Amino acid sequence: MNSIDKLSEIFARFPGIGPRQAKRFVYFLLSRNGDYTGELVKAIQNIKKEIIQCGKCMRYYAQNGHESKICSICADDSRDNSMLMVVPRDIDFEAVERSGSYQGYYFILGGVVPILEKAPEKRIRIKELEIRISKDKNIKEIILAMNANLDGENTAEFIKQKYQGLSLIFSSLGRGLSTGAELEYADPETLKNAFLHRTK
Repeated sequence: MNSIDKLSEIFARFPGIGPRQAKRFVYFLLSRNGDYTGELVKAIQNIKKEIIQCGKCMRYYAQNGHESKICSICADDSRDNSMLMVVPRDIDFEAVERSGSYQGYYFILGGVVPILEKAPEKRIRIKELEIRISKDKNIKEIILAMNANLDGENTAEFIKQKYQGLSLIFSSLGRGLSTGAELEYADPETLKNAFLHRTK
């Protein structure tokens, strides 16, 4: 396998990237000068050194020389500690936070549970979520901010069933998100409306 094929194979593993798009990436890199590819290589090498995972919400963030193992949002005491919003991925967290509609804390689930999945515990951070809930006695409401599609609904239902019996309010994002919509592509106003009209 030559370098073009190898790099194409690597790019094709990215979410939403097929073989043709992956090959376009490779030819794009070949058309750039050495400075561009050098910057790309350096950025990839540095990402694991500079970015760490928060011990509470599980999102990735830039440590920026700080020794703390939790991100700035989890360390912010001014946020509403009675609410925990569970989102599938970091990109969904960014979309909600950018909307400015929510002032509670987050938990990044790490994915969703497909409908026919036989081992859902292996697809998401359900054990980590359980630890988070058990440690934080201030949590009263868990907002399941899943994408408005079948996998998102299945994931929300799985979590509700998992914690059935606990004295917690479970809610989902309401009107504003159309069927099939993904959080990362929703505009801030739509997310704000969906949060304000969440269903319990």
